[in-house]
Amino acid sequence: MTRALALIPLLIALVFGGFFLWGLDPDRDPNDIPSVLISQPAPEFTLLDVEGLATPSFSRDDLVGNPGPVILNVFASWCVPCRAEHAVLTQLVESEGQRLFGINYKDKPEDAVRWLAELGNPYEMIGADSTGRAGIEWGISGVPETFIVGSDGTVLYRYVGPVVGDDAVKKFKEALVQAGAVEIEAGG
Repeated sequence: MTRALALIPLLIALVFGGFFLWGLDPDRDPNDIPSVLISQPAPEFTLLDVEGLATPSFSRDDLVGNPGPVILNVFASWCVPCRAEHAVLTQLVESEGQRLFGINYKDKPEDAVRWLAELGNPYEMIGADSTGRAGIEWGISGVPETFIVGSDGTVLYRYVGPVVGDDAVKKFKEALVQAGAVEIEAGG
């Protein structure tokens, strides 16, 4: 009996070691976190305006009936990776004509206004999620997270983390192309 008890710490160490090695797997992408929302209707939500910002707020209804996919970005002024990806999102709007909506997550309105004044505001609509409730509905694990939503309100893609670096931007743009192809197939 004591011999079996002596093996318990060894078994625990082996289990933790296995998880550690799995985490170090170079072929595993930590951004590939599955989402139950993919291929499902976007969750119901209604956001308030970000106080002091002229950009209007939005709800789930604003995601439906668009001429193409909408990029939905969850961001915050206190989020350093959000700052890093901001230029990429701005470029998608300004150079490629993508529609970008934002959920300002658990942020102080004055900080969000100052942050967007400094970096520029590429968002067509921004809603304040000061309580984090919309973030829960969307199943986010942190900020930034970015979704592609089809014109029928279906969530087509989720990217966890900042869309920065050649590989991330390429992967995201491929998802946008795919989303456009899905829109074309569904529409005609």
